[in-house]
Amino acid sequence: MRISTSILLILVLIPGISGCDRQREEKRQPPAVVENYDGIIVAMGDSLTAGLGVSEDLAYPALLSARLEERGINYRVINGGISGETSSGALERTDWLLSFKPDIVILETGANDGLRGIEPQLIEKNIEKIVSTFKKNRVTVVLCGMKMVRNLGADYTAAFASVYPKVARRQGVIFMPFFLAGVAAVPALNQPDTIHPNVAGYEKIVDNLLPYVLEAIARHKSEEASGKDKSPMDSRARDE
Repeated sequence: MRISTSILLILVLIPGISGCDRQREEKRQPPAVVENYDGIIVAMGDSLTAGLGVSEDLAYPALLSARLEERGINYRVINGGISGETSSGALERTDWLLSFKPDIVILETGANDGLRGIEPQLIEKNIEKIVSTFKKNRVTVVLCGMKMVRNLGADYTAAFASVYPKVARRQGVIFMPFFLAGVAAVPALNQPDTIHPNVAGYEKIVDNLLPYVLEAIARHKSEEASGKDKSPMDSRARDE
């Protein structure tokens, strides 16, 4: 996987990305659930989920919602992304996101941890706790993998990349190996900062993500119908 070295610009951008967006998000109250939805999906993540640089109706959660609607799938998709968030921040607001009463959570986190050189063991611990909490609350999880720029060293990038499939296997959740597959380092699919997807990039992400979301919907319906959760040993995490 080749990623432009200019991605390291995010190290400069991170401090300016986090504060205001986080404050606004934490003050936002869970919206009233519209009863005629068949289910609720929460897209949890950082600026890649929030849609930094594009309008909210063109970020991937909104595009995913439209794609599901086209298929006649009546699920509400809530954008639960916060720019600049790390996996530790995501862990802190897991309980708050449960107040939206999601059936499915799409979890995309860890990129900001990696770019700050946070130990992969801590990232793994945080993601494991997030996933475990959602599962205990009967939420079906789609875990999105992330990769790190090679400039941080082969040992670090390998350890970072291994976090996601390890958690997916242990927890038995649906696993998308790389959230930015086919988008990272493709100029036509990214904004001028070379970091954040543009609208075409988000369309590509939704193309890649949709099969995993459809699997999650089917799995959640099956588990709800059976009245019990599957154990991790009964589930298969997809890996590449």
